[in-house]
Amino acid sequence: MSIGNSPEDDRPSEDRIPPAIEDRPTVGRALQQARIAAGLTVDEVSQTTRVRVPIVHAIEQDDFSRCGGDVYARGHIGMLARAVGLDPAPLLAQYGAEHGAQPTPTPATPLFEAERIRSEPRRPNWTAAMVAAIVAVVAFVGYTAFSGSGGGSGKQQAAEGATPGSGKPTTSSPTPTTKPSDPKPAPSDSAIAAAPRDKVTVKISAPDGRSWISAKDHNGRVMYDGVLEQGKSKTFQDSKKIDLVLGDAGAIRLFVNGKQIKDEFQPGQVARLSYTKGDPEAG
Repeated sequence: MSIGNSPEDDRPSEDRIPPAIEDRPTVGRALQQARIAAGLTVDEVSQTTRVRVPIVHAIEQDDFSRCGGDVYARGHIGMLARAVGLDPAPLLAQYGAEHGAQPTPTPATPLFEAERIRSEPRRPNWTAAMVAAIVAVVAFVGYTAFSGSGGGSGKQQAAEGATPGSGKPTTSSPTPTTKPSDPKPAPSDSAIAAAPRDKVTVKISAPDGRSWISAKDHNGRVMYDGVLEQGKSKTFQDSKKIDLVLGDAGAIRLFVNGKQIKDEFQPGQVARLSYTKGDPEAG
């Protein structure tokens, strides 16, 4: 007879064994594994999604502080997931469960650290200046001719005021004629309604909310990269093509080459668009 507990008492019961922790990769790890499995490099994913290389590295390390906020982090996750062949919905749900209670504040610096370029100086519009000068000369000549003809008729009537042999002087009071002023053209409803046909003109406004936007010219140079606040608008113009990335396309209203784009964007949808000269056709 043994004193104390038996060996069977020292064995852990099944009720005492903790359940196995689900071995699920993090959002960044899942994106990295899918990228490697697809045979893609970070540079190739960056070129496809237009998310800068340092930000792709940070996301794969589960560092979302460089994304510029919760909305933009979700947009990056969605674009990276599609680029590597994953369904973005489960990753976004996992991100919301892990980071939903701790939104990342938007930094004061530019969100994507885009390179800054100097805007090209506008050339003077000599054609408009020449047309204005011609109109001024024609108006002056017309006014001078009208004033001269009016003065001569007045003098002739004064000389013929009294006719010899008649008892009553002949008087006449000509009705003054006023030259009608040229009608002024009504202002256009849109700042780009008269967009030049030899260029592509894009106006972006945010009447329903704020959104991050990125605009590049046909050479790939950044024209604007930042947040468009609610109620503000931006207009871009290029000789060949303008590429756009909209962080929240549902809050954006587009006018391309004088025509409004009627695409039905959803709130929070990330849209990548390209426009050229002529009728607006998104690429």
